[in-house]
Amino acid sequence: MCGIAGWVSFDPDVPVTAEVAQAMTDTMVCRGPDAEGLWTTPTVALGHRRLSVVDPAGSAQPMFFAREGEVVVALSYSGEVFNYRELRQELLGRGHTFRTAGDTEVVLRAYLEWGEDVTEHLNGQYAFALWDARSEELLLVRDRLGIKPLYYQPVPGGLLFGSEPKAILAHPRIRPAIDAEGFAELLGFTKTPGHALYKGMYELRPGHTLRIGRGGIAVRRYWAVESYEHTDDLDTTIGRVRELLEDIVDRQLVADVPVGTLLSGGLDSSIITALAARRRTAPIKSFALDFARHADTFRADDWRGTPDAPFAELLARHVGSDHRVVSLPSEALLDTTAREAVMRARDLPFDLGDGDTSLYLLFQEVRRHCTVALSGESADEIFGGYRWFNHPETLAAETFPWLAPPFGTGIAGPGSGPGESLINRDLLTKIDLGGYRVRRYHEALAEVPYLRGESAADRRMREIGYLHLTRFLPWMLDRKDRASMAASLEVRVPFCDHRLVEYVFNTPWAMKSFDGREKSLLRAATRDLLPAEIADRVKAPYPITRDPHYLEGLRTSLKRVTEGPAAPVRELLDEEALAAATADDPAPGYRTGTELVLALDFWLRTQDVDLEL
Repeated sequence: MCGIAGWVSFDPDVPVTAEVAQAMTDTMVCRGPDAEGLWTTPTVALGHRRLSVVDPAGSAQPMFFAREGEVVVALSYSGEVFNYRELRQELLGRGHTFRTAGDTEVVLRAYLEWGEDVTEHLNGQYAFALWDARSEELLLVRDRLGIKPLYYQPVPGGLLFGSEPKAILAHPRIRPAIDAEGFAELLGFTKTPGHALYKGMYELRPGHTLRIGRGGIAVRRYWAVESYEHTDDLDTTIGRVRELLEDIVDRQLVADVPVGTLLSGGLDSSIITALAARRRTAPIKSFALDFARHADTFRADDWRGTPDAPFAELLARHVGSDHRVVSLPSEALLDTTAREAVMRARDLPFDLGDGDTSLYLLFQEVRRHCTVALSGESADEIFGGYRWFNHPETLAAETFPWLAPPFGTGIAGPGSGPGESLINRDLLTKIDLGGYRVRRYHEALAEVPYLRGESAADRRMREIGYLHLTRFLPWMLDRKDRASMAASLEVRVPFCDHRLVEYVFNTPWAMKSFDGREKSLLRAATRDLLPAEIADRVKAPYPITRDPHYLEGLRTSLKRVTEGPAAPVRELLDEEALAAATADDPAPGYRTGTELVLALDFWLRTQDVDLEL
């Protein structure tokens, strides 16, 4: 999957240096442990860390097209283009020649053929930087859904970029700072497109390109989900979804390294595993997460009616996969080394706690057996799988549905509480967290591509779908990317193929829920692949541990990091809430808040960040 970094400077008094560019590139060893490359001139540097997936023996980067010994175009590329074989044949027909067997050279040659319009021809998950010496311009490109990350920061006379903020922060001219808006974005759970939280830094929006030359910076949108009338009947729609899924999984199984699947036992991951198993002569490797003592501590609630492990094992038997269960004790979830690895990977403090740590530890185990794993991520956002899609009061709320009662009290489930539960009340008022969420919500609604003549109900469900595609899904994709790349594992997300996203976004809600269930359309398209118990299983969120040992470990850690008035995180906290969360018999509702405070503490101690609040 790889990591990219670089620097362009048109200021002759501040030439690009290999030493700084190397330091930026070195921050992403986990994203690319197999090889590295760096190309510099006084104007531009392109750095690359490689995770070898396709054409391991070739496709070294940065990759160049040269003429008479002079570099014409240089490319540093991260990701996968899943239609590269078809593109290669088309480009051969247009007179291009190839030295390698991978998709990197296809992207390079496609740019030579089509210029910036190369984006119209790529199907995949990618982020890349391309220097065109003919125009002395740098082009940054990010995939349509934002599956792969790409950040940038303008500097006087130029620009810095990287797959992660840490690459940019490694530049000596950059000091990390968070202002009031950045802190509100951190707490808000709004994932504002383009917002990188760090002051002066930006995330290149999904489906956008950025071109910088001596004349300045130009950002262009090349793709966004659009609305059109859906004319297929229900049976045709079901068949089209199945046809797309089969083609997508076929494409995404292509690799020159071992490929497996992430199997929770839910509908989405079971579909991907079943389709993958059909297309492999040898058993597909599948991996499931469980918690030690989970069978003893599991209690059904409104969020999770059943544990995952038995369903994952059922599906594995059904399709004959080579199945492994990764069982994590609470000690592993509380282990300082694992938690700090996750927090370093995220670059910023987020509040999913063991939801992030368990994902990272799962990926570490998967990486022992596979370099690539297919995931069921994004089916809920696209097909309407979350419970709030069918909750009238939530749908009517003037906010993002995942923040509206009764679901917004704690994204991790009952008793978790909101992430800001331990933050100083005066500080929350100062940054106007509530107002920030309202503003971001209405900004998102203003972007919705409405369809003329829709009913009020269909119009609202189009809004809800758009909010999830542009504000919720990017947050989930970023989480999965950081955890997987920290373990040097490439995770592919078949449900994010833009063809499927476009088709289902424009399918009427009445078809998506035609039998009164969540994800009716997806169930109907894939029911024949699955045991009935899984095809009919109610949606369960990503699991978190309920082990009392873990909860007590959280309380102990919170007491430790907040001891004494000099603790860096202390000035951000509400003293009354902190006392309640660290009491011998702690009050409920502080779990997520505690996990956020632990992340904030680590971030403040290690990043030396300026809080401009």
